Amino acid sequence: MMCAVLTLAFLLATGSYAQTPAGSQTAPAAPSALLSNSDALALLRRISQLMESTTLATPGLVRTAAPLMENVRQSLANIEASSPQNAAQVYGLLGNVRAYLALSDALPKQYPFVEEARKQLAELRDSVNRMDADFLALLELKDLQSRNPDRDNLKRYAEANRQLGPPKESRVVFLGDSITDGWRLQEYFSTRDFVNRGIGGQITGEMLGRMMADVIDLKPAAVLVLAGTNDLARGIPVTTIKNNLTMIAELAESHNIRPLIASILPVSDYHKNVNPRFEMTRQRPPATILALNAWIREFCAQHGYTYVDYYSATVDSAGFLQAELADDGLHPNAKGYRAMAPVALNAIDRVLAGSPKKKRGRK
Repeated sequence: MMCAVLTLAFLLATGSYAQTPAGSQTAPAAPSALLSNSDALALLRRISQLMESTTLATPGLVRTAAPLMENVRQSLANIEASSPQNAAQVYGLLGNVRAYLALSDALPKQYPFVEEARKQLAELRDSVNRMDADFLALLELKDLQSRNPDRDNLKRYAEANRQLGPPKESRVVFLGDSITDGWRLQEYFSTRDFVNRGIGGQITGEMLGRMMADVIDLKPAAVLVLAGTNDLARGIPVTTIKNNLTMIAELAESHNIRPLIASILPVSDYHKNVNPRFEMTRQRPPATILALNAWIREFCAQHGYTYVDYYSATVDSAGFLQAELADDGLHPNAKGYRAMAPVALNAIDRVLAGSPKKKRGRK
């Protein structure tokens, strides 16, 4: 019987997701309803705490609500490891909390009901309503982003590209995500014509979309591509990453630009005690990074491209990113870039010293 009550409570709660307690439909949330990441995370943690504390006020709730509470704890851990903008995890957490509230309403209460528990349940409902507004604002934001006419963020470097001018010598474009974006190339290679075209958060498909504007039109002799870690974090299939890297390399080669493809850097969880979001191995499994790097190395060998092995220069004996090379387990700090710089420079110099490759027709 209790299982039936639990199931019914969950169905009722999730079915009334878009409704207020009075049953009227909730108006679409405005973008201003979107909480900051820190505020959203604090509110989600408070919701979890309120669930824990209010179970004691209703006989039998500790046992019957245990699966819902465990689901909330797991969703919260996933959100802490990723982001409060992880819509799927937030949606799942809120669904379980609403089911908990429905179950709490359905079970008989002690009389007189503890006033503090009544206040905490009211706070829990208010907190869920606030997160509902945040969630709807998040969906609206993601919808706006999906309809963005500049999906690949070509405007980021449009003006810089216009002002760049012709190559002064053998130009090299560094194409990548935030790891490249944060690398002050002129501080590490002050005498070289190295052009940074990294954009934080980008995946390989978006870099492929920037190849003409941010690489080919700049007429470099070579392009050094560092990409793939964000694809892994977003669950993009490895086959898609391989396809995109293949097309990037072939586009470069077809325009007489020598492709250098870098290994994905290792990650670590060494700094998760500073911030739970710094647990990087959950979304970027070391075994997957190793396998993808093995493919990149083999792909370069088969096609005569240059493999840039940042991985070996930054990994520790346990297979993780060396703790002192990053402050968050993912993005290199100054010491991390100092470890990467000679690897990049050695590979670039070898490529530029070699004879230019001729265009190859696809077989």
